[in-house]
Amino acid sequence: MIKRSFCTPILIILSSLFVTSVLAQGFEGYYQYPDVHGDKIVFSAEGDLWTASLNGGLAQRLTTHPEEERLAMFSPDGSKIMYAATYEGPTEVYTIPSSGGMTKRWTYERESSIPNCWTADGSMMYATVAYNKKPDLRVVQINPNTKEKTHIPLDQASEASYDSESKTIYFVRPAYHRNVTKRYEGGTARQIWKYTMGTEEAVKLTTDHPGEAHHPKYHNGRVYFITDRDGMMNIWSMAPDGSDKQQHTEHKEFDVRSANVDGNTIVYHMGADIWKYSIDSDRSSKIDIRLATDLDQLREKWEENPSRYLTNVNADKTGDKIVITARGRVFVAPVKAGRMVTFDQNSNIRYRDATFSHDGKHVIALSDESGEFEYVQMPANGIGESKALSSDGQILRYEGVPSPDGKWLAYDDLSSDMYIMNMETGHSTKISTNQQGIGDFSWSPDSKWIAFVQTASNTMSQIRVHNVDSNTAFFMTTDRANSYNPRWSPDGKFMYFISDRSFTTIVGSPWGTRQPDPYFDANEKIYHVALQKGTRSPFRASDELYTGEEKKEKKEKPEAKAENGEGGENADKEEDDGMKVKIDVSDIHRRIEEVPVKAGNYRNLQVNNKALYLISSGTGLGSSSSLSVIKIGNEDVEVKTMAAGVGNYNITADGKKLLIMKGRSMYMVSAGTGKIGNLNDGRIDLSGWKFQVNPREDWKQIFTDAWRMERDYFYDKNMHGVDWDAMHDKYFPLVDRVTTRNELSDLIGRFVGELSALHTSVRGGDTRSDNKSISIASLGAEFSRDASA
Repeated sequence: MIKRSFCTPILIILSSLFVTSVLAQGFEGYYQYPDVHGDKIVFSAEGDLWTASLNGGLAQRLTTHPEEERLAMFSPDGSKIMYAATYEGPTEVYTIPSSGGMTKRWTYERESSIPNCWTADGSMMYATVAYNKKPDLRVVQINPNTKEKTHIPLDQASEASYDSESKTIYFVRPAYHRNVTKRYEGGTARQIWKYTMGTEEAVKLTTDHPGEAHHPKYHNGRVYFITDRDGMMNIWSMAPDGSDKQQHTEHKEFDVRSANVDGNTIVYHMGADIWKYSIDSDRSSKIDIRLATDLDQLREKWEENPSRYLTNVNADKTGDKIVITARGRVFVAPVKAGRMVTFDQNSNIRYRDATFSHDGKHVIALSDESGEFEYVQMPANGIGESKALSSDGQILRYEGVPSPDGKWLAYDDLSSDMYIMNMETGHSTKISTNQQGIGDFSWSPDSKWIAFVQTASNTMSQIRVHNVDSNTAFFMTTDRANSYNPRWSPDGKFMYFISDRSFTTIVGSPWGTRQPDPYFDANEKIYHVALQKGTRSPFRASDELYTGEEKKEKKEKPEAKAENGEGGENADKEEDDGMKVKIDVSDIHRRIEEVPVKAGNYRNLQVNNKALYLISSGTGLGSSSSLSVIKIGNEDVEVKTMAAGVGNYNITADGKKLLIMKGRSMYMVSAGTGKIGNLNDGRIDLSGWKFQVNPREDWKQIFTDAWRMERDYFYDKNMHGVDWDAMHDKYFPLVDRVTTRNELSDLIGRFVGELSALHTSVRGGDTRSDNKSISIASLGAEFSRDASA
């Protein structure tokens, strides 16, 4: 007796230590799409299929293909597993031996084929739209021996389960609406139906609840399914006629997801885990599973082609450097030669909309280090600490534009409000008058005025001018036409802008079989307004009143060739530290004049003391755009092409250079008045630019960013009554379980779905792929094999 009482505790302790040791050997992943057969389960994790004991422990990987495998289901005898994969492009049905081995493809439908269930005789059922003349799923059955396909005579069916004894199929219609919406009760809410082979009509079983019921599984005389009848998705069952509905799980924290049943056990996905429910004992418990894996998709990697993530580029005052915002990181790159400066030492911070300070010594960007996007200032050379400029962020704000003297920062936010922030105190003053829309603002040369575009109540864009000292403002343009791109002349005497005041339609008449609306082409004209009365337009022709005294104030500097082409001119701007911009507001509308060039499709107007620059586009879909120039003067005034195929550009603060964007390439050229000879001479070499990406840190940032964007963009500020802060705290810990970008999207969809808003989905990102997309040829007819032929 002494010996037995001594050994028994030791055995228990050793057994406990063994289980702990086994679990400690692996990684706790994010598990989806479980199925069960006897004491074995199969599920998806890391984008692959895994098998494990129903009691948990270390799982065994079945597949290693870079594409996703999901919706795995054991065959009736447990020897094979049917699943969906995108190995060659479309989602198709495959099988693999449950102990591992070669995979076999069963469908070639061109459209997605989604596994539904096995039948008792080993046939496979799947859903596809390939055999429907409408974009609705239909269920197809494959005989694994003859490969013959049988079309179940249902026009709209998916998520099927089959009772071979009664030859009855339990299915869902309409199909999954592909939104992450929870507690949905609209017209496309999934409901459970049944159809017995040979009968005329299918019968709806879930008639007593407007919300969703899905994933029916027929088992031992009952239909088990998932529904949100108690406010959360849980497992219920009903009799085959839809009566006697019973609830089996009562989870309150997370929804039950996909589920499958075998014998006495139902396995299901909830949160990031797989749970099992014992039908006999009416009890649920989590299955503790670990993955023996190297977590390949969590490894740090180098982004070798950062330009595809580029979201913002700005040049410094002299065009010697550019600041780049890409993938939440900020970089300062030399235009010609020098070192690349990186501001990503703390990868838990996301930066947005970086620009240079007025003198180019600092970079001003938005940072979410505090939890909200605040403006920060960082040394442009990367040496030194960053400085917070603001501390009052509540919603998303956009790129700040510093004043020429560096005292102010102008910006707008998601609420369409316009602000001026004192760079020294961090205090912001709202200067807009409505919340209809804000955009495209520019400072006067003396930093005392700022012009910006404000959308009027009739949706037209007006130019509004605000004085910083007096805190007064006026509208430069009417609300009867769209006006934008307000730009000050360097001498502070004029403001230039574009307005759509040309009404020339290319439609000959509004009659005919198709009755086209007028198609207005070349809407835009370029205008300028003298800020003081009596100021003569530089485009006005010479006459007896024009003496040319304006040109005698200073001896003009000699023209010089542009760095990147013949015919260019040096665009030096004369500095005048004592300049003060004065505006005679009275009757200013009457002083608006056209720049004497033909109307066109113009945008992105910029100005220096020699010329006007703009993007000019052709007519029609796919028309090309060009960088164009208009020389300021009263001789040969016309729009001339500087460089073709330019998508966008900007001008440096000193007016001497142009930063040109063409495709993913950038160029710095002189701001001349002629055609650019060889654009490649000004190409900015970013071939050595690359940076590290830590997926886990990126995913945490993406998760929080998605949460923040929903908070800021969602139409209901009350968030449909959801405690949005609590929702972040509830789901955020599960990011540590995520091992792939697709799993992160699934998790984001789970918490965004808590808002119960339709037309919400999550997709994209750095997903693993074999980059194959093999098209499948199909005949333009319905056909079937004639076995007697």
